[in-house]
Amino acid sequence: MLVITLNFNIMKIYKFIILFLLTAPLTSCEDVIKVDLETAAPRLVIDGSIQWQKGTLGNEQQIKLSTTTGFYDSTIPTVSGATVYVTNSDNVVFNFIETTPNTGVYNCSTFVPELNETYALTVILNGQTYTATETLKSVSPITTIEQKNNGGLGNDIEIKSFFDDPANIENYYMFRYKSNIAVIPTFEVDDDELTDGNQNFGLYMNEDIGTGDQLDITIYGISKRYYEYMNKLLLISVGSNGPFSTPPATIRGNIINETNADNYTLGYFNLSETDVKNYVIQ
Repeated sequence: MLVITLNFNIMKIYKFIILFLLTAPLTSCEDVIKVDLETAAPRLVIDGSIQWQKGTLGNEQQIKLSTTTGFYDSTIPTVSGATVYVTNSDNVVFNFIETTPNTGVYNCSTFVPELNETYALTVILNGQTYTATETLKSVSPITTIEQKNNGGLGNDIEIKSFFDDPANIENYYMFRYKSNIAVIPTFEVDDDELTDGNQNFGLYMNEDIGTGDQLDITIYGISKRYYEYMNKLLLISVGSNGPFSTPPATIRGNIINETNADNYTLGYFNLSETDVKNYVIQ
């Protein structure tokens, strides 16, 4: 089980990783040091996260397109003018349209989610075609939430979100925790290798959260490929091999440039059923 606080935006994840690897050896200095970083040519970033919350139709979905940029740039460039659509196994086409110009947000109001269905993403931009396939994974609902006021080293509020893992099925999960006291959510990924068919739980700990604060808890059913992708990103973001290790190669998602493989994109196309609970700290 891996838990980390991280802004779940693909572009920001990559920028966070780069800065950590370059500045970690300097954190003992008292002066603020701005590292002179070279800016590589922009790459397309596709944030193709389809989420079907239990109890909803799931017809309203969106896919975001942006590009990489310099680390110190405060604005993430958006991408307009693309053709974006998703098809299911029956070749039904769900078109995603940039309804608000220059936002890079492509919306679909007619999407039909179906558990265990395989979907294919296509993005056409500047004469190049990007594709990916993924299956919409189900998830068990959160059944109970328990709070402990002396977790961690004794000062943390500890929240456990319990759910029942289906037996004899290989399952992978992601938890997202968003409190009203923090801008950045916390994420956790897990599998059922040791808990197959039993009760499992997601774990959130925070020493700054207190009585009356609100915590939004979301559990996602995810594929093994997406679990491995997120696990690598989260491990790198905390420097799993230490600050003086060799910087890793760029972690690529499941999106392929069919026109020019060398001009690869960043990001991932995933589909998840989700369950959401809103908890008030006691």
